[in-house]
Amino acid sequence: MGEILKNIAGKGSISEKNVQDAVEEIKIALLEADVNLRVVRRFVNRTLEEAKGEKVLRSVEPGQQFTKILYDQMVGLLGDARQELDLKGPDVQSVILLLGLQGSGKTTTAAKLARSLAAAGRKCLLIAADLARPAAVEQLKVLGSQIGVEVYSEAGSTPVKVVMGGLKHAERGLFNTVLVDTAGRLHLDSELMTELKEIAEATRAVERLLVADAMTGQQAVDIAKEFDERIGLTGIILTKFDSDARGGAALSLKTVTGKPIKLVGTGEKLGDLEPFYPERVASRILGMGDVVSLVEKAQAAMGAEEAEDLQHKMESETFTLEDYLAQFARIRKMGSVQALIEMIPGAQGKIDESAIDEKELKREEAMILSMTPFERKNYRVIGPSRRRRVAKGSGTTVYDVTHFLKKFEKVRLMMKKATKNKKYQANMLSKLGA
Repeated sequence: MGEILKNIAGKGSISEKNVQDAVEEIKIALLEADVNLRVVRRFVNRTLEEAKGEKVLRSVEPGQQFTKILYDQMVGLLGDARQELDLKGPDVQSVILLLGLQGSGKTTTAAKLARSLAAAGRKCLLIAADLARPAAVEQLKVLGSQIGVEVYSEAGSTPVKVVMGGLKHAERGLFNTVLVDTAGRLHLDSELMTELKEIAEATRAVERLLVADAMTGQQAVDIAKEFDERIGLTGIILTKFDSDARGGAALSLKTVTGKPIKLVGTGEKLGDLEPFYPERVASRILGMGDVVSLVEKAQAAMGAEEAEDLQHKMESETFTLEDYLAQFARIRKMGSVQALIEMIPGAQGKIDESAIDEKELKREEAMILSMTPFERKNYRVIGPSRRRRVAKGSGTTVYDVTHFLKKFEKVRLMMKKATKNKKYQANMLSKLGA
């Protein structure tokens, strides 16, 4: 998608033919991303209608104008603005039902959401009502213990009775947020829907959230429509969203069902659940990056004091291998290298991922861990005998260790230049966005 926009941005002027050609390419790209055909037609028609205006065709910067039109239309399809969970006040019980097919990630998502709400100050209770899948109850208990949230379960009962028992337990324990992990099936069936309808009616849930796998594409839309017609959805949580950079499922689900996508799962860790921001996702789909999310991830990985301390070390050339090692943990906290590159405007296809090979980072980490604390603080003392020891301890070669130490020296020099020279910083940023 980013290449299409780059091509049209390079035009001296925009004619109706330019627009038509670009829209046709976008249409193909969206269909390849498994976007619903009806959604593609709606997007294309709206874009053509908007782009054929006299103001756009005679614009001084027509490429940028057309990109803005595409962006606005896509944000509109995705939902315009972030949708919060509709929870009651802290003194009133709010019930959240998590629905979906087996394998969509319901149980893990229940724990992720409970963790997020607990961190926001809500007192959460998880109810293990998935009695259809073997070990589902045990899985939720394990996850609950990891995040410090209580899990309610009953042996030899029915899902409806478990839920009702859980709600009574929540009242006695003054839990203001109850999350119900319901059963899924490998396919939609009447038994599943009847069971879920009974639970929905009994709980009077404020949120009935469909947990859908972003990678299922068109199938996710059909599933969402069926659940909405039978149960009445209030929103959608998309799992494995980090694997679907094209955003096909997100575009289709919101447009076809009319239900907002409220949250997205962006990884396997229990902290990998984020609000769904239509404008940021639209930027990613169009290859414009997502700088806001990148900054937020960086802020979460490093506090203000840590950032100031790091900058001081870079400026004063006291940045050590110990500090370098700490960056590996921060990179992991922010996500995969691929995910980070996708957030940088213009970086896709321009930053060579092999130059930031995650396997190479692991090898470098192993080398540093094989060094003594003294060596990490004074890398220049690592002579031939020490290099042999480090190589042996990290499963690498002396050449690898030597190469890494030379690289580290260059990194220190580059850091010093970047912090001292504002022009150098601007040049580096312009290269990333070029």
